[in-house]
Amino acid sequence: MILSPQRYLVTSALPYANGPLHIGHLTGAYLPADIFVRMLRMLDKDVAFICGSDEHGAAITIRALKDNSTPQAIIDKYHALFEETFQKAGISFDIYHRTSSPLHHETAQEFFRSLYIKGQFVEEESEQYYDHEAGKFLADRYIKGTCPKCSNPDAYGDQCERCGSSLSPLELINPLSTITGTKPELKKTTHWYLPLDKYETWLRDYVENGKLDGVDHHDPAEWKSHVIGQCKSWLDGGLQPRAMTRDLDWGVDVPQEIKGSAGKKLYVWMDAPIGYVSATKQWAADNGKDWKSYWQDPESSLIHFIGKDNIVFHCLIFPAILKAHGQYNLPVNVPANQFLNLEEQKISTSRNWAIWVHEFLNENPDQTDALRYVLTKNMPEQKDAEFTWKGYQSDVNADLVGTLANFVQRVVVLTHKFCDGKVPEFDEDTPIVGTRGDDEASWHEVEMMDLFDRMWAVQDAISQYDFRAGLKAMLDIATAGNQILQFNEPWKAHKEEPETVMAVLNLCVQYLAAMSFAMHPFMPGASARLRKILALDPIVEQGSWVTTLDALSLGEKLIPEGHLLNQPEHLFSRLEDDWIQKQVAKLHEMSVTATPASDATPTVDKPNIPYDDFAKLDISTATILAAESVPKADKLLKLTLDVNGVQRTVVSGIALHYKPEELPGKHVVILANLEPRKIRGVESQGMILMAESGDGKLHFVQAASEESGLAIS
Repeated sequence: MILSPQRYLVTSALPYANGPLHIGHLTGAYLPADIFVRMLRMLDKDVAFICGSDEHGAAITIRALKDNSTPQAIIDKYHALFEETFQKAGISFDIYHRTSSPLHHETAQEFFRSLYIKGQFVEEESEQYYDHEAGKFLADRYIKGTCPKCSNPDAYGDQCERCGSSLSPLELINPLSTITGTKPELKKTTHWYLPLDKYETWLRDYVENGKLDGVDHHDPAEWKSHVIGQCKSWLDGGLQPRAMTRDLDWGVDVPQEIKGSAGKKLYVWMDAPIGYVSATKQWAADNGKDWKSYWQDPESSLIHFIGKDNIVFHCLIFPAILKAHGQYNLPVNVPANQFLNLEEQKISTSRNWAIWVHEFLNENPDQTDALRYVLTKNMPEQKDAEFTWKGYQSDVNADLVGTLANFVQRVVVLTHKFCDGKVPEFDEDTPIVGTRGDDEASWHEVEMMDLFDRMWAVQDAISQYDFRAGLKAMLDIATAGNQILQFNEPWKAHKEEPETVMAVLNLCVQYLAAMSFAMHPFMPGASARLRKILALDPIVEQGSWVTTLDALSLGEKLIPEGHLLNQPEHLFSRLEDDWIQKQVAKLHEMSVTATPASDATPTVDKPNIPYDDFAKLDISTATILAAESVPKADKLLKLTLDVNGVQRTVVSGIALHYKPEELPGKHVVILANLEPRKIRGVESQGMILMAESGDGKLHFVQAASEESGLAIS
């Protein structure tokens, strides 16, 4: 497949500004988009890479309540953290905007106003849950109850996170307000709805047949099967009108000139995707561009990178909003990834079962490219995938060190040894044993064209959103280079066959130069380090891939003869067992519950244990004497405890639930004979026992009294 359009607008899902990013987020919507965009730029395409923080919706206000903070403070904190995280992960957005900006509020209101004037909304009175104690209508995420489909007791009013079913609050069994814990009552309210049922026919033709108003719009065969499957499931079930407004305190106001708008905010799915538009407007204004050419020119291609939980919104609801508004392009592809699991469990933010990207990269700044490599190799493109620390170690040591870095090291060392570090001259008629069997041919007739084919394979895979295949094609270049060295053994042949050695080394240096381009979309930092070793300027993305492939197709050298290479350096380093063990230990220590919570997916049921095993546990009461934050760890607190008159230090992952100044004097229960373990350089001498309530809040298990035994504080 060749990427034919000249202009692209590429978006990544706007992350909710209510918590940090974990590796599942990175490999779901941001890393694949970055790889794709970098290739587009190298192919000399006009591309705008758009993202920003989603700063409205109930999730923000819920987090503010939990943290005893304000929505504005929450979004400011996490917007800054997102910007830092993406920068350190090498995600090359053209703009990272935010939906709290005045420009976004204006743009979202303009969308709503336009649809309202065109009569695209249906105004309906309905019953919505109301919390009398809190004095407010409850957004979907402020309601929890039992899922009617899988009996999960902690399902939200919009979605069950155990079975993935989309829900309405009225479907929940035994609903409760997450604000006060009371049972809400139904109360009448009026809202504006988008009548999706009226759009069902054209939406089905758009998704299943790739047609829009009877005209070919995209090739449905290029869409992932699970994307089309999820959309068809919704279409087959019959689309229903979707509310576009909510009774909320936080968000974008419904335009005040509209009758009945007082106290109404735009629903997050009317608000957030329009953040792509407002961000593009801001980027265009900052760079002297015309934003309409990216959104409204039919020659421009719109592509959304998302996770599978956002498929319906980006393939059905947002396209309906865009078409109802008029003149806007609809996405030509929505290459949604599925979920990444972690050590045989679902990633869980509530249990802290996650690898937080900012923490990992702050502690291991040299691991950015390795992380990008492993996450791409294990990317959940068609089905859920698995990340394990042992797998991470294996991929780094075998692929990045054993194959890629080894090839770089061998070529540069041999060039310095036999050619004084200069790319050697050679007789182009010198035969070299190639990688396609035992045939012998001159290098520019076989190997250079073979290198062209390998580079083309990288481009072709990326253009089809098959990033795992593209990564393999990139690594195959190093594999083929190592084979050339093995077949020709220049370290043995330099005396008897010096011409062959010169030809082999020149060819291998060309392989390294080509590899620096092939690496760039996947590992831009490692690509830059390789270019430095080769004494080449860093890659300027725009058009560089086209220039390189043109040269290879003509058999031209990418590095001229006589060019002096720098001294060899290790491109990657081996990961030792003790480093991996520390990562595994940290993951388990940071997990805030000892047993899987409701959103976990354990792979093996744990067997019952005899009472004698339980009796080995030393469970003691303790008093917190002091508490302080652990440097560079958002979730950890260092606690000093009085355990039966003896002071102990325990590191606990509760910083998102308790402030240090709240804790001195609290009575807790500690597992006292847990083997000590160092966490962030602090020796933790036990484990505090915690319990999680229905709203996700952690509570200390404490000794209430001698009569009542254990209780939840």
